[in-house]
Amino acid sequence: MLEIPVLNTERLRLTGLSERHFELYSAMLADPSSTRYVGDGQPLDRMNAWRSLAMLIGHWALRGYGMWAVELQETGEFIGRVGLHNPEGWPDLELGWMLRPEHRHHGYATEAGRRVLDYTFSTLGAERAISLIRAENTESERVARRLGGRQSTTIDFLGSATLVYTYHRPDGGN
Repeated sequence: MLEIPVLNTERLRLTGLSERHFELYSAMLADPSSTRYVGDGQPLDRMNAWRSLAMLIGHWALRGYGMWAVELQETGEFIGRVGLHNPEGWPDLELGWMLRPEHRHHGYATEAGRRVLDYTFSTLGAERAISLIRAENTESERVARRLGGRQSTTIDFLGSATLVYTYHRPDGGN
């Protein structure tokens, strides 16, 4: 079994994604509002949601970091995913997030993202991370700015205009 660290915040528990999260995870990926700015923008069926979950779990084995399941501290309810992503072909270490629709606009993405950035810089020793945000995704842009990200460039990524928000190590990293 992979040893994925558990990270806590005031309201959230970040834990390894697992099969127990699959029903709500697949429902999140079947929702067009969750996938419109990810990949090809299309919702995923159960088979492809399973593949997505397996890929994210496997990322931990291949890279030593990855995405966590986001759960509410009080109830243990799965509300989304947050974490680090850097598969083959990616421009850099990416901080990403996705929340189930009913859990958006409560500050959870920002709270979880802050904890992941702390882990990224203090535990992994990374100098920087990025968030790749489709140009139309103003909600994620606001999260990136709240996390201290600054738009560094715009690229054509996977066929779409994509903003690159960059986060630097707080102790003087570029």
